[in-house]
Amino acid sequence: MINWRSSYAFALHRDDNSRWSEAKLILGSFLVILLIGTIFLVQPSSHNGEVTFVNALFTATSAISVTGLGVVDTGTAFTLQGQIFLLILMEIGGLGQMTMTLLLIAMFSKRVGLRQQVLAKEALGQEGSVNIVGLVRRIVLFAFIAQLIGTAVMAIRWVPEMGWERGLYVSFFHAVSAFNNAGFSLFPNSLMDYRDDPLISLTIALLLILGGIGFTVIVDLVRNRRWRKLKLHSKLMLVMTPALLLLGTLMFWLLERNNPGTLGGASLGGQWLAAFFQSASARTAGFNSIDTGQMVPAALLFMMMLMFIGAGTTSTGGGIKVTTFAVVLLATRAFLSKRPHVTAFGRTLSPQIVTRSLAIIMVSTMVLMLAMFLLMVTEDLPFDKIMFETVSAFATVGLSTGITASLSEPGKLILALVMICGRLGPLTLAFMLARPSETRIKYPEESVYTG
Repeated sequence: MINWRSSYAFALHRDDNSRWSEAKLILGSFLVILLIGTIFLVQPSSHNGEVTFVNALFTATSAISVTGLGVVDTGTAFTLQGQIFLLILMEIGGLGQMTMTLLLIAMFSKRVGLRQQVLAKEALGQEGSVNIVGLVRRIVLFAFIAQLIGTAVMAIRWVPEMGWERGLYVSFFHAVSAFNNAGFSLFPNSLMDYRDDPLISLTIALLLILGGIGFTVIVDLVRNRRWRKLKLHSKLMLVMTPALLLLGTLMFWLLERNNPGTLGGASLGGQWLAAFFQSASARTAGFNSIDTGQMVPAALLFMMMLMFIGAGTTSTGGGIKVTTFAVVLLATRAFLSKRPHVTAFGRTLSPQIVTRSLAIIMVSTMVLMLAMFLLMVTEDLPFDKIMFETVSAFATVGLSTGITASLSEPGKLILALVMICGRLGPLTLAFMLARPSETRIKYPEESVYTG
């Protein structure tokens, strides 16, 4: 459940002699897998004749970055072979390159190199003496058990509807897509037909939350079951995650309850269920149980804010990360209350963490603005739709107002780059900004008027 960005960012803040070789290795492996996935998807045996090279590249990028944006209908455009390739890309993208690499080394070799162990240990957010190979095995085991349980639960609904073979396959596909926060669906309208179905909606939502909370939190909960023993990171995640879920549920219900195109025709219970589902999906995956294109502007804006915040660090989700958002909130509170330090739960946050969080938000904003500008040049579409699509791609969410398939080829390539950047780039650049090389030169301080 580690993501590529954690590994790549760590590679960039090591010593000068090794950091670029590590970064090139991780970035290179990402691009190689992306190219292989594209080649597999563009093969005639993988699709039904409507997938061009650019469409295959876009889909492979969306899968390996676990975004879920699609320019073709996954269930009809791709054959069973193509869909299986997508499943593999989603697993690699969700679990992370370092996790999969260490697992393969452990399976086929007796020894894992110190270099790989150090990278994986840091990327997984582990400290002290850790059996990293055993840890990776437990990550993969946990992921597959969660996906199999999700498959079994959803099969209760889909096997009677579709038969054993098709029902189990559809259940497994959606369980993998949900846990890895990918958002790909075999249904042309995602999960809109199951808006009022608590079995499907709650199972998918739970898988999204499990995949999006981050392995660091899960392993901390297993090792330290008492609240006071948990790490500060885990406490922030366990407070912010339900808070964002509840806030999102309430806001979506308030804004959409009278909208006939979304929640207006549902029962009160169905409205709350759909609002909760969209709140869970907005920060992590691209599933939708209501028509996103019919949502009111205020709800779309709020959804963009949730997408930008994203999921947890070392999770399968994207965005700037929940803890990044929490750190900036805490820093703002400390400034407004004239406190000398940023604190939370009896712990003081270092200035480096605050600076890094601000750098992540700043660089992410710059990437989004550049991407939106380029798309406005290449596409003849309303600004609000371009903005929504860009934020969704950058945050690797995959929700869409329905314009993805109508993008020009340059527009698709721009959005593909945004997805790659959202998975790899901004956090890497933020680490470079927040952790510069040591220097013995110290310049005198001077004030600058701001605000």
